[in-house]
Amino acid sequence: MKAYHLKFSQNIPVSLPEAWDFFSSPLNLAKITPAEMAFTVTSALAADQKMYPGMIITYKVSPISGVKLNWMTEITQVAEQQYFIDEQRFGPYQFWHHQHHFKAIHGGVQMDDILTYGLPFGIFGQAANNLFVANKLQEIFSYRTQKVNELFGKM
Repeated sequence: MKAYHLKFSQNIPVSLPEAWDFFSSPLNLAKITPAEMAFTVTSALAADQKMYPGMIITYKVSPISGVKLNWMTEITQVAEQQYFIDEQRFGPYQFWHHQHHFKAIHGGVQMDDILTYGLPFGIFGQAANNLFVANKLQEIFSYRTQKVNELFGKM
């Protein structure tokens, strides 16, 4: 399996506790995901529930118009106001490891996303990554940057 790596970084003009409060709530992910992906958290979560190691979160997502997929991730590690890691347990990827890092900086918070993923189907998965998947992930994270800027302002 070929592994792909992406890194995204964004500075947000809020306090570390405020950033952590928003991003550690699984229900807020839908607020920063493109509407055309029809992203829905299907887990029964309370609005104020924060993630913890071992937490399982289920979703429905439509990466391609009209195609709905089930996705399950597990929060494997959490260090309060520093980082959390989610890993796919079931879904469209062969492998998904997503690190979310937070660091206080002058005027706000630096948020770094480090994504490592793999696709099934060998050479066909590699072709899909080159033709579609990598670009789609770039679009999703660009959209997230834009939405976070709208929600919190821009540094």
